[in-house]
Amino acid sequence: MEPGKALKLAHKLIELDLKRDQLLEELLKTAGKDTYELLRFVQNGQIKKIRRQTP
Repeated sequence: MEPGKALKLAHKLIELDLKRDQLLEELLKTAGKDTYELLRFVQNGQIKKIRRQTP
């Protein structure tokens, strides 16, 4: 194990986790009760299909 690299990665991971929390909070305010369904659609690639079908 490289202690310096591991510590740097740990800090980066914490930063990403905090950013994720901020983004989720913003998405919850924007998408409301549909947030988790929207996340599932995007994660499963279904949102691309929906976009193509929209005129």
